[in-house]
Parts: sequence; C-alpha cells; structure tokens
Amino acid sequence: MDAQGQERFREFVENRSSALLKTAVLLSGGDRHAAEDLLQNALIKAAGRWQRIDEPEAYVRRILYRQQVSRWRLKWRRRELTVAEPPEGTGGGDAASAAELRIVMRGALARLTPRQRTVLVLRYFEDLPEGDVARILGCSVGTVRSTTHRSLARLRALAPELAALGLADAEQNPSRDFSPVEVRP
Repeated sequence: MDAQGQERFREFVENRSSALLKTAVLLSGGDRHAAEDLLQNALIKAAGRWQRIDEPEAYVRRILYRQQVSRWRLKWRRRELTVAEPPEGTGGGDAASAAELRIVMRGALARLTPRQRTVLVLRYFEDLPEGDVARILGCSVGTVRSTTHRSLARLRALAPELAALGLADAEQNPSRDFSPVEVRP
C-alpha cells in the first residue's frame, strides 16, 4: 500500500471505527471484547485489499457479517452467556431509561442464537431489506423471514421485560422501529 492509501485507510479507521464497533458489538451479542476482535480482523482483511476497494464501509461491514456467520457455523463455538456491563453513571430520567433499554436489549440479544441475533441486527439495527440480508447470509428471502419471525418470538419469550419498555410486541405494532414489517415505497 502506498503512502496515500495508508493515509486514506487511517482516516477511514479514525472516522468510521466507532460506528463499525457498535455493529460488531450487536453482532457479538454485547461482548465488547469479541466485537473488538471481530472489527480488528475485518480491518486487517480490508487493509490487505485497500487499493481495490470502491466502497470501504460497505466492504468492511460485509466482512463483519460474514465473519459473524462463520463464527456461528463453527461446531466448537463457545456456549457462554455474555452479560452487558452496567453504565458507569446515571443521568436524568431519559438517559437512565435509554441506558436500561440498551442493557435489556443487549442482554436479550445475547440470549438468542448467533444466527437469530445476526438476522435481527441486519434487519432492524442496520435497517437492511430482506433481500440484502439473504444475500449477505447466503440464504433465501423466505429463510430470512422465517428466522426473523422465530427470532422475534424467542426474543419476546426470553425477555418479557421488553414488554414493559414497549418493544415486546413488534409484530402487532408496526409503527415501532423494531418491526418485522417492511414499510418502504
């Protein structure tokens, strides 16, 4: 990589690493250390092909998704349940409820299988259409739909505390952001 390419790569990492890390944390079920490893490996792979990449962020995100898929396809994956750390300080009521929502959601996602978690992150946190999710995961659109439906049902069963926060019944309330119904023109 030449000096100009190195500078562009440094700028990309500096500007986009926090957003990419948030996605990696969600994909890894709230395990920040695993997310950092996931992102670091993705950036290493991207650095090797940096000169040939047209859209760097899309390329790195695709690497993140595929690495996560590879992790849950491995037969020897860990069976640990990761737990989110509580926030360091509490602010006002809105900040506290937002922190509580993040903790509850992260914990609920951690209790899903890696495949279910990946589908929900791609569909609702990354806001990708079903066709894009299917292409990224290498499956059919029907598989994405059925996995999404089962994942939301399992999320409701595993985390009934989401009902108190207004997120448990996404299928019956399509106006919420966390809804399986795609309303696009």
